[in-house]
Formats: sequence, C-alpha cells, structure tokens
Amino acid sequence: MMVIRHAEHRDLDDIYALVVKSGIGMTSLPQNKEATAARIARTRNTLEGQLAKGEQGYLFVLEDTELKRVVGISAIEVAVGLLEPFYNFHVGQQVHASQALKVYKTLNTLFLSNDYTGCSELCSLFLDADFRANNNGKFLSKARLLFIAAFQSCFEQKIIAEMRGFSDADGQSVFWNALGHHFFSMDFATADYLSGVGQKVFIAELMPRFPLYIDLLPAEAQQVIAQVHPHTQPAYHVLQSEGLEYQGYIDIFDAGPSLEAELKNLRAVKTSQIVQVKIVKNPEQQATVDYLIANDQYHDYRVILNNSTIKQGVIELSDEQAQTLEVKQDNRVRILSLNASE
Repeated sequence: MMVIRHAEHRDLDDIYALVVKSGIGMTSLPQNKEATAARIARTRNTLEGQLAKGEQGYLFVLEDTELKRVVGISAIEVAVGLLEPFYNFHVGQQVHASQALKVYKTLNTLFLSNDYTGCSELCSLFLDADFRANNNGKFLSKARLLFIAAFQSCFEQKIIAEMRGFSDADGQSVFWNALGHHFFSMDFATADYLSGVGQKVFIAELMPRFPLYIDLLPAEAQQVIAQVHPHTQPAYHVLQSEGLEYQGYIDIFDAGPSLEAELKNLRAVKTSQIVQVKIVKNPEQQATVDYLIANDQYHDYRVILNNSTIKQGVIELSDEQAQTLEVKQDNRVRILSLNASE
C-alpha cells in the first residue's frame, strides 16, 4: 500500500537518493545531503511550531509500505521571499509608437520581479521512475492540496507553483545560455545549484534591472519561454486541473512557467468532504471513483488513495487501510476525488 506522510529523519537516505535522481533543473532539490537533512529538520520544526513564517515548510514522502521505502517526495513552502529574495521574470509588454512615422509596435519584455513574495508555494515534486504508474504522480501532487484544505490558516491566500522549464538531455538550458549566462558567467547547473542551497544574493547583484526585449533573444530561446520540461508535463496538467493557472511569470533560469491560484479557488478547498469511517472486513468493491483519504491529523498527517464507495456520509475502510491512516471506527476523514471530473 502507498501512503503519504510528513518526512522524518529516518527517511534521509531514501529522500537523498530521489534528489540525486531528480537531476539538473529542480532548483528546490539541490544535490547536497546536508541541505536535504536540513529540509527534513525544518519540516519537523514547522510541525512543532518553532519557526517563523518565512522559515516554515512541509516535506511529504510517498512510502511503499510493503517495501518500507520512500519512492516520492513533494513539498509546500509556507511563505516564500520573506527571508531571502524570491525572483522570477514577469512577461509583460511595452508599446513603441510614433504618430509622425505612423509606427505602433507592441514588444514583449521580461522584467525582474519579486511579485510572489509572501505566497505559499507547491514545490519539490519528484517520483521515482519505477513507480510512475497507478496514479502515484497525481496522488503525490494532490495530497498537498488536501493538506492545505485541512489547515488553511497555516498558508497564505495565494498559492503558486514553479514548473521545471525546458532543458536538454545534458542538462543544458537554451534560455539560460541565451540570457542568464551573459550576466553570471557560470553554467546553468551551477546557478541552479547555488539558488537551491540558498545563495540567491548573486541574482540581485548581477541580474539586469531594466526590461529585456524578448525579440532580441535567439529564436530557440524565445520558443521555450513558459514551456515545461517534457517530464514535467503531467505535473503541469495536474495542477491546472486543481485550479492553478499561468499568469505571465517565469523562472529566471530556465523560463519554466509559474502557476498560481487563490487558496479559496483550489478544488480541494471547494469540494473536499468530511465523512465518517466504518471499518469492515471486506469493503464494497463496486466503487468507480478513486479518492484521496486523509486523517486530518496535523502532526501525524497521512493520506491513502483508494477506490471507495461513499454512502450517506460514511466511507468503508479495511483494517489495513484504517491502520495505515491511523484512524479508528467512527473517526472522521477528509476525502477528495482523484480526478477533477468525478
């Protein structure tokens, strides 16, 4: 059985193995074991209420309970940009006009922005390639939104997600080579790593302060603006189905799009339900809807994915499912259909 829960210190080796597999371009997953350990510690300290808002974050793991192995990770940052700047490019427009020459031209621009400062961020989604089946990817991504729905007061009113932009098999970013490389004199992998481990001051020191005209970039760089990495396409569509949309902001390194939504407009917030648990030996197997089922316990949060029948506000669970969720007879759980159309 698969279960999603908070990361614990015992998960370090499994999580770091996933970080290494994630490769170049996942800024929030730098290949540094000390940084990974610190990320887990920050999750535990957040749960204990020991951190200021700008330091708070939750790291979730997807565990195969039979293998006793963590096979996926995802995360939420509570409020980005409060302790260190959070940068992106805003894709805007400038108009150049001359009545005398009868010229009127609208040009697309990139402008360095901190507009997402203070927003909550969905990040660090990665699933082992051997487990990208049985809706595990959707499950891992959407469980975060169910957690937000349960504990809305812990998060900000705007939720964002930076999607991984296009890079080739060698980890080269066309966008970085056409733009960022000229200002930083370092390769994409190095800049991405430094940003991931918190050394972001170089961005403010070296990035241009004035709008950059997109038309002046090479055609191949223009084409990848707001495009997602092929491996990230499924995650992109999952978040779109949950209410997040692209609103003209991109990553400064690889030009991947940022998605955003008001917390109140998330599907999990609007449509998740609270139902009562009924533990039975043989739950009814005729259900056609897959549900995320969460115990809504803040410190010991657990979510499973199950094909379940809901009748009159009651959900049937097997002993194993109830034990995995750490719930008992007549406890209440929060549910959300896996697919937005159901």
